[in-house]
Amino acid sequence: MSADLPWLVAAWLGYFVIHSLLASLWVKRQVAGRWPRLMPWYRLFFNAVAALLLTVPLYLVWTMGGEILFAWKGVWWWVGNGLALAALGGFFYSLRHYDGSEFLGLRQLRDDERRVEDQERFRISPLHQYVRHPWYFLGLVLIWTRDMTAAMLVSAMLLTLYFILGSWLEERKLLAYYGDAYREYRRRVPGLLPLPWKRLNREQAQVLERRGNAGEERFND
Repeated sequence: MSADLPWLVAAWLGYFVIHSLLASLWVKRQVAGRWPRLMPWYRLFFNAVAALLLTVPLYLVWTMGGEILFAWKGVWWWVGNGLALAALGGFFYSLRHYDGSEFLGLRQLRDDERRVEDQERFRISPLHQYVRHPWYFLGLVLIWTRDMTAAMLVSAMLLTLYFILGSWLEERKLLAYYGDAYREYRRRVPGLLPLPWKRLNREQAQVLERRGNAGEERFND
């Protein structure tokens, strides 16, 4: 085992811990209670810290190199890269269904928003009709369609575990925001891997959206 692998594991684990803490409602409530004027800046700060910290493990993976343990070859090269391109296309397609200003934190800053809870309404996009966390799913496709060195394999395994844990932590907040509507959505749609027999059509998604947004209004009141 490369002597650098423990440093890579430590870098990923440090990123996961800090990212999860900053995303938690507990930390947000601490900031809102002590420094409410900072809350409009919180999402921008969160994104900046996440991007900065992510460079550390990615730099380690890039500099470590190493022997290729597994490579997509022959027809499988086309399959792997075709899946990766489809995942990238899915990601860019999904952006049209997100509130970009909310995600980046610009709307919170513009509106001087000091509430702890995310303000984006419950929305089930076309991809969300098939999987509850489409970005995590697309990320898994991108990760596991790459050639694997030891550093890449360790990173892929850790990221997969974090996506599983991160989706669970994220859903605790979503259940608090949207209540029974999200609980029903979770029962009917898989979390990370799409299953053809478990999905919503557009009409079913709209019913759950209305229920979730009605509950959100009560929650915010």
